[in-house]
Amino acid sequence: MPIKEQTLKLIDELKATCTSYGMGNDGNEYKIITQVFLYKFLNDKFGFEIKRAFSDIAPRIKEAPKWEEAYAQLTDEERLLLQGALPAEVPTLEPYHLIAHLWNQQGKGDFDTIFDNTMTDIAEKNADIFSTQTTENTKIPLFEPLTHYVTDAAQRAPFARALVDKLVNFSFESAFEQHYDFFASIFEYLIKDYNTAGGGKYAEYYTPHAIATIMARLLVGDTPELHSQECYDPSAGTGTLLMALSHQIGEERCTIFSQDISQRSNKMLKLNLLLNGLVSSLDYAIQGDTLTSPYHKSDDKQSLRQFDFVVSNPPFKFDFSGTREKIAAQPARFWAGVPNVPAKKKEAMAIYTCFIQHVLNSLKSTGKGAIVVPTGFITSKSGIEKKILSKIVDERWIYGCISMPSNVFATTGTNVSVLFFDKSASTDKVILIDASKLGEEYKEGNNQKKRLRDFEVEQIVSTFRERKAVDDFSVCVSYDEIKEKGNSLSAGQYFDIKIEYVDITEEEFNARMANFKQTLSEQFAESHRLEEEIMHQLDSLKFNQ
Repeated sequence: MPIKEQTLKLIDELKATCTSYGMGNDGNEYKIITQVFLYKFLNDKFGFEIKRAFSDIAPRIKEAPKWEEAYAQLTDEERLLLQGALPAEVPTLEPYHLIAHLWNQQGKGDFDTIFDNTMTDIAEKNADIFSTQTTENTKIPLFEPLTHYVTDAAQRAPFARALVDKLVNFSFESAFEQHYDFFASIFEYLIKDYNTAGGGKYAEYYTPHAIATIMARLLVGDTPELHSQECYDPSAGTGTLLMALSHQIGEERCTIFSQDISQRSNKMLKLNLLLNGLVSSLDYAIQGDTLTSPYHKSDDKQSLRQFDFVVSNPPFKFDFSGTREKIAAQPARFWAGVPNVPAKKKEAMAIYTCFIQHVLNSLKSTGKGAIVVPTGFITSKSGIEKKILSKIVDERWIYGCISMPSNVFATTGTNVSVLFFDKSASTDKVILIDASKLGEEYKEGNNQKKRLRDFEVEQIVSTFRERKAVDDFSVCVSYDEIKEKGNSLSAGQYFDIKIEYVDITEEEFNARMANFKQTLSEQFAESHRLEEEIMHQLDSLKFNQ
């Protein structure tokens, strides 16, 4: 069986195990699934790397029938030498941390305690590199105890054994050379049941892989020659946008900075960073409220840090009335304003307008950014939305807008568009694309969804880059033309209206007009008949009363 199918099977088996022990769709299931999956990944990554380390000891490990046994037989000094030869992104594991060791401990009655202690010990021994933190600088460890989520204490040890049983006969080794190309789709499958609106204050707005790819390719290009790039997402969620961006630049040529208020998202983001070899960016993955307490600051610790690339798919509307005044007390950051608290429907506060302003503030003077917004924003004529549109057009920061198909996002039925910014204001025209008619429909549960196909992604990317006009699809317009249209970024408002002329004879013209008159006469007669029928029914009702 190919490695991808094996991996998907492993995920399904882990989920089935949780279900068997009463935790299917439980609020803590995602912690178990993602942590056990990560534990297996790191175990195999460690074995893969020690076999090819620059050390005289490595060949002994590689040639052994079971590398875990050969590693356990090393002296303490040999083990330290071998660990020291490993890349920084590989955790330090001792023989008693390995899955093979756990397998041999399964007969013990306190196996649940052994399992949990193994996970927490790995986290403690690798805390300096493999932990993330909050805005209050609290360290969030790599792993935490898991078996206590099983309510029945007598079932905890069997549960831990069942998890290890799923891990022991599978290996990731053949997938490590593939990196992003392999793990992007695996990660999407892994978290597909957990990217719903219930895990944090703001819903985890998961971005489809196709749209993340479009954003990354249009910001970076296909053949970048970039180095030491700093990339940021202030509403990072599970990290899909940042992973696509870092892969487009080259993981070794960029550093990832992120912030998100959701604990769930932060855990999944950490997993995503590790799967994609971005361990050095873990220190910059912050859990906390970006709008009230932005963590990433410049050297003076006062102003916001600015980045080469900023991407964001923020929540669109949410009740943030509890923090609204704190946000509004920062007028320099939120120059277009902060939404007022409505008397009714507080949950309709347009929080995304604050994120647009934050994204623009976080870009270097030469930086580029992209943000997902509700499509209604791009034709706004009043309020904060109008002020933002005026600003990005007047400053010539906006250089492209793509309106996406409806139902393309997993967590919202709202029609969305993607805005592209360039703070260098180096273009004279803006490319506007209406991709709303693209995509194939598919069923996800009870919901009808759409997804972009590979050839449609290429169509969008090539049209945007070449800045070409395509009938009923795209248009390239000047900033003055946009101002004449009230700063509208909707491609459809700039399309030419085409009238089709057909040569017909006088007899054909008279016949068509006669047909139109006949049709109108019949419709008026039918309308009159329906009116009389309704009046008759009303009279009958009055009579019966």
